[in-house]
Amino acid sequence: MKNYFNLNVSMLLLMLMPFVGMSQTKNVISTNRVFPKVDKVLEFEKALANHAQKYHTGDVKWRVFDIQSGPDAGGYHIVEGPKSWESEDSRGDISVAHNTDWHKGVTPFLTDKSSTGYSVYIDSLSTVAIGDYSDKVQIQHLYPKPGCGAKVISMIDNLKEVWAADGYTVAVYSSSSSGPTQYAIATRYKQGLKERASGFRKSFIGTYEKKFGSGSWAIFNDNIREYTDGNWSELISFRADLSSK
Repeated sequence: MKNYFNLNVSMLLLMLMPFVGMSQTKNVISTNRVFPKVDKVLEFEKALANHAQKYHTGDVKWRVFDIQSGPDAGGYHIVEGPKSWESEDSRGDISVAHNTDWHKGVTPFLTDKSSTGYSVYIDSLSTVAIGDYSDKVQIQHLYPKPGCGAKVISMIDNLKEVWAADGYTVAVYSSSSSGPTQYAIATRYKQGLKERASGFRKSFIGTYEKKFGSGSWAIFNDNIREYTDGNWSELISFRADLSSK
């Protein structure tokens, strides 16, 4: 009887394996950047918080950030997910009440400036799990030239070795069907912005050259000029009061 039971359990597990394989990884986020009118910030924040906490839970939960520096300073960075492409397929139409709340309750306080896109978390290039968040984040936006994606990935892979050696917590994302190809390198400051202070960690360049040889950092910068169409960075700060609960 025991052998018969074990045999049936094994057969059941084999039957379930295809369905397990079909379950997709939740490694997709969508981002929305909005910019309130300068005299309507308080009204906007109240409406945004109400909307996020009423309509965005589970796979579509929102994390909302102030954009504190860079060309989009003064805006709000809204992250939805993580989710899977499969869940996007099955989401269906957003309810009339949901749309009405956004268009009637939130958008009257916004300017015309906005951006929306999808990004996919790349575990192999990251040193922190997709859901291991922090309140303070630097995002470096890196744009490979056409045909140079593999070169840029190789460069980021080298950076990962330094991040891992020196204790940086970095999540790397690739844009997906959202304008020019880019890699977003999100340094999550688990201990706050003091991690940016000189002397908090060992010299980044020193660690890089220890791993890849004398002069390797200069080669890295030469490759940046050759293989990318530029990059820029910004600081964002998490707003728990505006985000999903």
